[in-house]
Amino acid sequence: MLRKWLATPYILWAIIFTIIPLAMILIYGVTIDDGGIRFSLENIMKAFDPIYFKALLRSIYYALISTIICLIIAYPLALILTEKRNAKVTVIFIFVLPMWMNFLLRTYAWLTILETNNGFLNTVLRFLHLPTIQIIGTPNAIILGMVYNFLPFMILPIYNVLSKIDPYVLEAAFDLGASKLTRFVKVILPLSIPGVISGITMVFMPAITTFVIPKLLGSGKINLIGNLIEQQFVQSYNWYFGASLSLVLMVIILISMGILNRVDPSREGGAL
Repeated sequence: MLRKWLATPYILWAIIFTIIPLAMILIYGVTIDDGGIRFSLENIMKAFDPIYFKALLRSIYYALISTIICLIIAYPLALILTEKRNAKVTVIFIFVLPMWMNFLLRTYAWLTILETNNGFLNTVLRFLHLPTIQIIGTPNAIILGMVYNFLPFMILPIYNVLSKIDPYVLEAAFDLGASKLTRFVKVILPLSIPGVISGITMVFMPAITTFVIPKLLGSGKINLIGNLIEQQFVQSYNWYFGASLSLVLMVIILISMGILNRVDPSREGGAL
């Protein structure tokens, strides 16, 4: 009985901040206001118009590219951290430290670095008498912002799983004559899949929904699905269509999570 009472705050939190908002999105997404609120899938179908569908595909593409880059960077680093245990605290601290700062401020920092005229990067290039680069307002800037902001979410789950691999298993493989490459392919990689799946989930989900990064680093020139949803709620005040776009995105995310859960059903790849 005591446990049920102790769980009450968490149940209330879930109801107020999860269930009710999701219910509101669902209600707004499947209704329209044409003089009277009524059930309709009109806005859901409108979400598949070319202009919105292209933004959705663009969001998926950028999120996939960002996730792949994060995985390519994070996996070797996680391996190094596992082997170099003396330096792991310092390196993890370096990657986690930016997460203590506001997400918006981190993105503004990159805006300052990459700015075309007075940005830090181009200032250094001009000082070295090298040609400057125009990256703000391009897909490269958006992907760079995604990788920078979400990379720690890839590193931590992979490192968490790799650090739990029993060293005696690796020693056994070595005693049986397995080379370093064989040990990696046959032992380390299969055992680290749960962490990889968890990292992919934790990077892909926020990357596909982000709207601050393309708005700032993309200079508003490249609209992703998150930007369109924000515009419907903040600028157009069309909450019905904004909710419909959110529902479509939510379904895609749920499908992605379902696919990933089939690969990692035990959910052993949790973060630290």
